[in-house]
Amino acid sequence: MTADLPTFELAFPGPLRDKLVAAVLEGTKTTTTGLLQDYEIEGEPLPVVGARAAVVDSAGRRVAVIELTEVRVSCLGDVDFDHARDEGEGHDSIAAWRAGHEEYWHGMDYRGWLGNPGFTVNDDTPAVLERFRLVATL
Repeated sequence: MTADLPTFELAFPGPLRDKLVAAVLEGTKTTTTGLLQDYEIEGEPLPVVGARAAVVDSAGRRVAVIELTEVRVSCLGDVDFDHARDEGEGHDSIAAWRAGHEEYWHGMDYRGWLGNPGFTVNDDTPAVLERFRLVATL
């Protein structure tokens, strides 16, 4: 059953992914944010409400099934506190959420994947905001 589901990857394999996957499994992470350009670069359609996916850990193991309950495109400057809080990373303000995400998008892993060592985001950068529910742990 889960072998047929697309995978849902949070961050790059390593400590951050492990932390985020643990938050999904604990039920404290129910939202995530990606940049719209990532879908364009990968040639992937935007996710749709109702879609299910298998969350994978850093070793590539399928550890949970989630179902998308909301998908919206928004500028980074318009992300609301409910979304930021529900990312489950303990951010107590939009500013803290933004700083954490900028650290990721301006980090070597993301800039290396992008092939652009000077890449930066700003308030107008389009992002894909997803809300999901945990359906099952595997």
